[in-house]
Amino acid sequence: MKFYDCAAAPSPRLVRMFIAEKGLNNAIETVEVDLRAKEQMEDNFRAINPFLTVPTLETDDGARFLTSQGCWRYLEDTHPDPALLGHDATEKALVADAIWRTEQDGFLAVGEALRNTAKGMKDRALTGPHNHAQIAELGERGKRRVMHFFDLIESTMSKQPYMAGETFSAADIMAFVTVEFAGWLKLTLPETSTNAQRWFDAVKARPSAAV
Repeated sequence: MKFYDCAAAPSPRLVRMFIAEKGLNNAIETVEVDLRAKEQMEDNFRAINPFLTVPTLETDDGARFLTSQGCWRYLEDTHPDPALLGHDATEKALVADAIWRTEQDGFLAVGEALRNTAKGMKDRALTGPHNHAQIAELGERGKRRVMHFFDLIESTMSKQPYMAGETFSAADIMAFVTVEFAGWLKLTLPETSTNAQRWFDAVKARPSAAV
């Protein structure tokens, strides 16, 4: 397999941590795509992923998965242990719910704020092959959404140890990377969010967080 990565970007980090949790670091070839140099816009990468994004996972038989969750699904089904998307029907549904909520309210909120405020992303307010102008109001809205998401983590962790319940899952990877990503905006977990901080420190201590 080949994993098209960008070490500095949060989206491929979601898959990089998933790969590490599965113990597959040495089984998958990594190809670095320099987003700052706009290598994703070049014809050779466009032929691999027409959406011009990473992560991208390519199997030995030529199948390609172009999103973090597409990559996760393939890796989970081909390497089921340890389970990161749930063990049984109930747990799988809880993990799926937690991933969706985290991506919508957290990860995409950071992206909304960053892409609508960063000078280096002028006319690149959305990923993909088309240019979109920045909207300052969306940048400010995104920052407010991030702080609401931090409140959600605190509330969740006051009731359970992980995002989807009693077991570490891909939902925790999504939330952990989101909190790190928010640091690009100089937004951090509030000092009063002791439960969220406990959870964050526990995930940061996992070997996968170092990849």
